[in-house]
Amino acid sequence: MKYDIHPDFRILAAIRPPLNRKTIPLIQKAMGLLFFGQRSDRTVAVERVRIPTETGRAVRALLYVPAEQRTDGCVLYCHGGGYAFPAAPYQYELARTYAAGAGCRVLFPDYRLAPAHPFPAAADDCFAAYRWLLETAGGPGVAVCGDSAGGTLAMSVCLRALNEGIPAPCAQLLTYPAAGNAGETESYRKYSDTPMCSSRDMEIYGQWYVQDETAGKLSYRSPIEADSVEGTPATYIETAEFDALRDGAILYAERLRTAGIDVELHNTKGTIHGYDMMLRSGIVRKLVGKRIAFLEKALLPKCPAR
Repeated sequence: MKYDIHPDFRILAAIRPPLNRKTIPLIQKAMGLLFFGQRSDRTVAVERVRIPTETGRAVRALLYVPAEQRTDGCVLYCHGGGYAFPAAPYQYELARTYAAGAGCRVLFPDYRLAPAHPFPAAADDCFAAYRWLLETAGGPGVAVCGDSAGGTLAMSVCLRALNEGIPAPCAQLLTYPAAGNAGETESYRKYSDTPMCSSRDMEIYGQWYVQDETAGKLSYRSPIEADSVEGTPATYIETAEFDALRDGAILYAERLRTAGIDVELHNTKGTIHGYDMMLRSGIVRKLVGKRIAFLEKALLPKCPAR
């Protein structure tokens, strides 16, 4: 094996995303059926909601509501998938786990996907979901989280809220996020053949997602290039060791720290992009516990005294 991947994640080493523009619509349709398979259980109820947008269309989403809700704060979970793949089973499971573990509602938007819907479609849908949560929660107390491309979407929600003068998220949780154009980092140059996601894969995702360089605001697709990060909330970041996106996320963390933002950075070892697909791994369970602790710290102060 070329890379010293931890045994917990070696089963993922053979996975290469099927990045073919002709077949991606079929994959999107098949994976999209998972949205309808989410069901309530004894610990978390699942509600299906439709979120209105400024254009008149609606974004469908799942709202996970824990049986033991300990806070009025909420989480907006923007799933990853290169802006092109629908949510995977482990991402739905993580949304459920965050809801039960942090005792909060979790909104999981089914945003529009590239290449049929390029930037800023996904970013607009996630921001509409955030505004809806603010309105239904009755005020601030919304944390945003996302993995990979979903991390970019979560960061874009923070920046856009700050730019538009509405309450910003109280925290952001980013798992192996795509921070944007961080230049030719060592990890991007080195990991052109890694499983799950490589720099070559990122080039394809980028072509699908950004089809018009003049569309939307640059920082909403490349948050590390934002003119200012002042006002960004406390941030939790995890990176994977053998991941083209690793160094960009670290540079983003350093930029936040330079601006005085509280950052909790976990550079995981022996891991590859998408490692938390292995939810039974002891490593992943510990990391998920850290994520939940971060969300609890951010959201529980938002809970009125009872």
